[in-house]
Amino acid sequence: MSLVGALPFLKPRLSPSVSPGRQRRHTLPASEFRPLNTQDAISVFEIEKEAFISVSGDCPLHLDEVRHFLTLCPELSMGWFEEGRLVAFIIGSLWDQDRLTLDALTLHKPKGSTVHIHVLAVHRTFRQQGKGPILMWRYLQYLRCLPYVRRAVLMCEDFLVPFYQKSGFKVQGRCSITVASLTFTEMQYPVRGHALMRRNSEAIGFPQTTLLLEEQTQRLESVLLLEEPIQRSETALLLEEQTQRTEPEPADV
Repeated sequence: MSLVGALPFLKPRLSPSVSPGRQRRHTLPASEFRPLNTQDAISVFEIEKEAFISVSGDCPLHLDEVRHFLTLCPELSMGWFEEGRLVAFIIGSLWDQDRLTLDALTLHKPKGSTVHIHVLAVHRTFRQQGKGPILMWRYLQYLRCLPYVRRAVLMCEDFLVPFYQKSGFKVQGRCSITVASLTFTEMQYPVRGHALMRRNSEAIGFPQTTLLLEEQTQRLESVLLLEEPIQRSETALLLEEQTQRTEPEPADV
């Protein structure tokens, strides 16, 4: 399946048309999920810098590296926009080895089958709303539509391990990469279901899978807004499991 076939998973969720006289006075902001491009680089870096420098003293990606990956593999990034404003993002690239090495921080391996997630960040005014788990869930669902992707990997500081575990990632062990005095845990997520998604996308053009993703995203957004922060990632993982159980059966081809 080509990347074009996966693009429905990045389309904004559109509200049903309502006559002007029946519109509610207060409505949720329009949300859009789409791949990032080099024009988004400055907004990406501003969010990343604020999120990481105060905690770790450095950013996973500097501005030139953000532009580098958004030039080479924009399809492996995802931005969440509300009313045209970037509120959260993920940047990834392809890797071709079992474990991450120092080269994984700067290289994109087009023949690789592993997506290295370099960074996930949320704008400070939109934190504590469950947007991190929602975006990660949506991104992982998108990866399942790419036939060349077999797994996703990332490295994180120890205090973030529980967050990513609740999103479905498993610990692989200590990462060989260190940055100054910082050490990291390497984690992976098996991208299950890619063959099923590919067969259905070719046979039925994604109507069932797109509808399922939109429905699950709406449920996830609604539930997480009502929960305490500690519960949000657990809910995201539960809905991920429900999505896998309710996928359509492969079409006869």
